[in-house]
Amino acid sequence: MDHGWGAQDISAPRRVALPEVPVERGMVLEDVQSGFVGAVVRVEKSGGLHVMVLEDRRGRHRTFRLGHGFLLDGAPVQLVAPRPVPAAARTRTASGSVRVEGARARTARASRIWVEGQHDAELVEKVWGDDLRLEGIVVEPLHGVDDLEGAIRAFGPGPTRRLGILVDHLLPGTKESRIAQQAMTVPGARHHVLIVGHPYVDVWQAVKPAVLGRTAWPVVPRGQDWKTGILAGLGWPYQDQAAVAQGWKRILGGVGSYADLEPSLLGRVEEVIDFLTAPPGTA
Repeated sequence: MDHGWGAQDISAPRRVALPEVPVERGMVLEDVQSGFVGAVVRVEKSGGLHVMVLEDRRGRHRTFRLGHGFLLDGAPVQLVAPRPVPAAARTRTASGSVRVEGARARTARASRIWVEGQHDAELVEKVWGDDLRLEGIVVEPLHGVDDLEGAIRAFGPGPTRRLGILVDHLLPGTKESRIAQQAMTVPGARHHVLIVGHPYVDVWQAVKPAVLGRTAWPVVPRGQDWKTGILAGLGWPYQDQAAVAQGWKRILGGVGSYADLEPSLLGRVEEVIDFLTAPPGTA
């Protein structure tokens, strides 16, 4: 059978050029020589050479020099240093807003953003912190929304005292939706309070799983503590509150900008900021 290959010189092996891939945090790679598989958690220079640190599903770290000998999605690649960030990109905040060089933080407004817990507050601060300081908006954790009506009543919303409230798991028919509806009956709330929410059980899920080198978050069986189940599913320590705090620290550490968050959270936070910064009488 004639394959049309023709005469070939087989005296020397044919070198196949591998695609050059800039290494990125969260990228899942396999080292061919050792079989170690992990997500990129850090890229740095050591002794004049670029190296990366991979973390496997058990939390173990190993350092590798960039170059050949790695598989990405099962295909061999040549890893190269991350591309320099263009000057234009460096003028953006983590939320994607244009950075105002030399601007000072504004004196805090009376208006507030309320979120359910400390982890929610830390995530909002990490991505939108520069914007919020420029606008003089403070984020405060509620540590639960069971008495949201009472908290709003005590705050006393008005034209210059607005509230933007971000609620976890705000879906039709849920306990959270009933709490939100009742809270909006407080005098002054109708025009000066905005309650929005995301569909996730916890704000952890608003972080894209790709940040951890995964395609999806672990599924937690009904009746099991959610955060404990997530950590167990990730293969991380989960036995006590210290482990939960450390787990969240690792998740938050992987968030670099708005691109690492789900759109369902991004839109709600931007909506709240717009509401709080609108001129009186326009919100």
